[in-house]
Amino acid sequence: QNPYKPSTPSISIQLTENKEEEKNPNLMASSISTFNSSMLLPISKEQNYPSSNFHSNSLKFASFPSKISCSVTRDTSSVLPLQDQTKVENGSVLPLRPDSFGRFGKYGGKYVPETLMHALTELEASFYSLAADEDFQKELAGILKDYVGRETPLYFAERLTEHYKRSNGEGPLIYLKREDLNHTGAHKINNAVAQALLAKKLGKKRIIAETGAGQHGVATATVCARFGLECIIYMGAQDMERQSLNVFRMRLLGAEVRPVHSGTATLKDATSEAIRDWVTNVETTHYILGSVAGPHPYPMMVREFHAVIGKETRKQALEKWGGKPDVLIACVGGGSNAMGLFHEFVDDNDVRLIGVEAAGFGLDSGKHAATLTKGEIGVLHGAMSYLLQDADGQIVEPHSISAGLDYPGVGPEHSFLKDLGRAEYHSITDDEALEAFKRVSRLEGIIPALETSHALAYLEKVCPTLPNGTKVVVNFSGRGDKDVHTAIKYLKV
Repeated sequence: QNPYKPSTPSISIQLTENKEEEKNPNLMASSISTFNSSMLLPISKEQNYPSSNFHSNSLKFASFPSKISCSVTRDTSSVLPLQDQTKVENGSVLPLRPDSFGRFGKYGGKYVPETLMHALTELEASFYSLAADEDFQKELAGILKDYVGRETPLYFAERLTEHYKRSNGEGPLIYLKREDLNHTGAHKINNAVAQALLAKKLGKKRIIAETGAGQHGVATATVCARFGLECIIYMGAQDMERQSLNVFRMRLLGAEVRPVHSGTATLKDATSEAIRDWVTNVETTHYILGSVAGPHPYPMMVREFHAVIGKETRKQALEKWGGKPDVLIACVGGGSNAMGLFHEFVDDNDVRLIGVEAAGFGLDSGKHAATLTKGEIGVLHGAMSYLLQDADGQIVEPHSISAGLDYPGVGPEHSFLKDLGRAEYHSITDDEALEAFKRVSRLEGIIPALETSHALAYLEKVCPTLPNGTKVVVNFSGRGDKDVHTAIKYLKV
């Protein structure tokens, strides 16, 4: 059954004089903010978020001498669906798709220049149309199977399981969802293939992308070579230095890799440059954004293209032990691999969802990328989410030994899951990740990416607390060949 049913809310707006709000623009700002986050999503008092509650980087609204009232009706002529909803354990309502504003609760949205609005609207409509197109779905499924190499194994990590047994012989059972076995060595190709196909349907011949660890850049360059598309990759100069192997791979595949020297020359700055390019060349260019961040529809669209991870995990768990996983663990930078795994299980309240961020030198050091742990609400790269920022709302530069987690924001749906309490988010330091990098290599003969190593490192903290026989699935999001050059500087082997 196709989940994308053609229906949409239609908004009617009535403007009337309101002298009270003309005198007090803050009243107007508060009402608009509350309306945006709650119009289609029933929320409790605890979830009502007027703009006065924003910690920093608050939205500013112009003063209008008007009152806005809205009604919601169904327009069956459109392909855009009303959001699906499910209830979580605490009684909160969780949307499986964002509302008509592209928001999960108050997070997400489209905070972009007017130049990009048409492109985003076109992209959203095309996504829903192709999601209901059987020929497109068959073509995508065929490429994922024969070119990418899906499905990826759900591997029982026998020696890792043995490592976490307690003195009485009890402990959890550790499984690895082997996304590192995809073509190009990470989960990123799932989204890149699908968006490249979508770009072809839109008639766009030029592709741009940002990359941090280089895995999304390699995946994008790969699919552009496969489909004969021009490819430009933006990458921070610092990341190019620590991920030189992936830079060579991208260039070998025919991509132009443009170094970004602004800011800290890392992922945030590469994303900013890619958006600038897109604004300038929007008519000919498609931006393959690599994470569940950015303006709507990217967070939802990228999640859907990665949702195959969770769907396969459910199927494989049923085959292997006749049930579901008890605990899911994934690293979180922007959050695409985590959301790809989590989404399938969001309404399974008995499945624990754990995201692991980069604590860098420590949460109190000021040198970390633990956005959900230490961040505040603001707007970056077209969406509202938790961000690392100072008291003035300026972005604080993140740090992580892992280039793919070195980002000061996070996908808006992760922010929403955090606030609802449906997912929990923890952090791992550089040193802890390096130890896991070495430990898993030696116990399982699989070298993990440094991003993945953060999720694997959290096993040290969570496994002693889990009952005997608990089924734990870690999303093994990428392989570590690209990180050997970095690890050499820190590890004595």
